[in-house]
Amino acid sequence: MSLPPIVPRRVVVTGLGVVTPIGSTKSAFWDSLVNGRGGIGRITRIDASQFPAQIAGEVQDFDPSDYFNRKDARHMDPYCQFAVASGIQAVNDSGLNFDNIDPERAGVILGSGIGGLHSYETQHEIFLKRGPKKISPFFIPMLIADIAAGHLSIQYNLQGPNYATTSACATSAHAIGCAMKAIRYNDADIIIAGGGEAPITDMGLGGFCSIKALSTNNDNPETACRPFDLHRDGFIMSEGAGAVILEDLDHAINRGATIYGEIAGVGFTGDAFHITAPRESGSGAARAMKIAINDALILPEEIDYINAHGTSTQLNDQGETRAIKTTFGEHAHNLAISSTKSMHGHLLGAAGAVEVIASLLAMQNNIVPPTINYETEDPNCDLTYTPNKAVSREINAVISNNFGFGGHNASLVIKRYQ
Repeated sequence: MSLPPIVPRRVVVTGLGVVTPIGSTKSAFWDSLVNGRGGIGRITRIDASQFPAQIAGEVQDFDPSDYFNRKDARHMDPYCQFAVASGIQAVNDSGLNFDNIDPERAGVILGSGIGGLHSYETQHEIFLKRGPKKISPFFIPMLIADIAAGHLSIQYNLQGPNYATTSACATSAHAIGCAMKAIRYNDADIIIAGGGEAPITDMGLGGFCSIKALSTNNDNPETACRPFDLHRDGFIMSEGAGAVILEDLDHAINRGATIYGEIAGVGFTGDAFHITAPRESGSGAARAMKIAINDALILPEEIDYINAHGTSTQLNDQGETRAIKTTFGEHAHNLAISSTKSMHGHLLGAAGAVEVIASLLAMQNNIVPPTINYETEDPNCDLTYTPNKAVSREINAVISNNFGFGGHNASLVIKRYQ
């Protein structure tokens, strides 16, 4: 006997939560984006004087006591604090009451590119000075990249899909894409999805400096992150987190939820090329966008805005520009494109979720956030990158791109709900 075909379900976003260098609430984050206000400055988390790069995007307005008691906060790495806090914000924003939800139909998919780097360094120093018996029993739970998902699952008694994604800068875009597919194919009705990162440590900064990936424009931190600009010289490392509530459309409608938009298409590909460099042709990124567009059952010409990966590195920005041209042909020149990293920096594993939230808010308000610090056109980056000031424009469909070391490419198509 043959089984009836599975009918894919529509998946919508009903809650948003952010912790970023330009705001740790939804409203503060959007206010910074629409006004082109950056959050890059001299590093204060550590003494960065010995490093070539001495600037980063640090979270300024986050108080752990708003979310955790003192004991629990001590047993969570900063990345985990940021991630869980963004998840709590998203739940509160969604109006969900999990007491009224089947716990086996709700889950968490929330990752980190690096995990508890701060905890690793702190405990290693204790080991060196005081020996192995002084290593904290909380060390491993503070370190591992899946633990934020575990915390949120326990807090809300969510017994459905529960795991972490780890794919460098594509981490939380993969988390959202995987969560969308889990709901689409009836593995869950609700999933908290996103990612968190806290990489501003001696080893985190030193490691990225050693591969010469970071901007060294230390004397001008406010203008150092300049995606697609001819004089860009590397990305700006940042910390923070983002989380969204994904929900089956019928479930959301039945409870009267506010719907920010629909995750309509997902495209995942691999470059199979180099550990840290993207393919110069942008072919892997182009395939991810094409797959996501086909998955959303729309035409390329229906995309209005691309929230670009736009890291402010020479290779990424040129490669992504080529990928957009390959994907969209002549329509590439009609698209609004911007890199919000120019304001909040590169949140590594949290970038995808934060930028999906930026895309949803852009669509909700019909405003394209700018790419700030854009001064000099690069002949190899010749599309419309929304320089320096936000632009009003009707936005009904968005692509959010994220590409990670290892050749991981993730593109998400987000549509206006109708």
